[in-house]
Amino acid sequence: MNPADLNLIRSLKSIVLERNELYPVFLKVSELEILIVGGGHVGLEKLTFLLKSSPNARVTVVSKDFHQELKLLARDCHVTLVQKAYDASDLNRKQIVIGATDDLQVNLQVYKDCKAANILVNLADNPLYCDFYMGGIVTKGHVKLAISTNGKSPTTAKRLRQFFEDILPDNINAMVENLNEYRKTLKGDFEHKVNKMNELTKGIIENKNKEESA
Repeated sequence: MNPADLNLIRSLKSIVLERNELYPVFLKVSELEILIVGGGHVGLEKLTFLLKSSPNARVTVVSKDFHQELKLLARDCHVTLVQKAYDASDLNRKQIVIGATDDLQVNLQVYKDCKAANILVNLADNPLYCDFYMGGIVTKGHVKLAISTNGKSPTTAKRLRQFFEDILPDNINAMVENLNEYRKTLKGDFEHKVNKMNELTKGIIENKNKEESA
């Protein structure tokens, strides 16, 4: 690691309390096993959000009762409904868990069981008991942006999502496809390919800056 990178990391550590230190990742949830505990309004909201971004997500929902809309949503997707009270055995072979019941004690038990089993867990509307947050997501074909407010303001994330949905052109996916095809034609090592792609795409930013200064 070069000195500049080390200095950057040191400076980030010094202001960590003033910034969002979450590390964003994009998960292949069609290859993972996800559990939602709770089949009411909150469970429906979490399932809807998940499937909107990843329609092929593999999800199991455990609940004593299910919202009618959740039943309809599950019927058309890779969603398994299990009508029963939650217990720790429901975590078997699960990699991600969302606690979404209207019973705080049940949700806290879900959290404790997940931590004991080293499973990533999110308790709805309870940031202190979350290993991850479900932020705002913008999708335009292969292009996807994730927006986080560090659990502070879901409304802000929602408004930012609407903003980026409006300003990102619908044909951005075609640009990504074309760049992918061009990258396949490049010869040479990794560094050479990166330099060529940077040279080709730098005009996107330059043109934007010219428009703003005009």
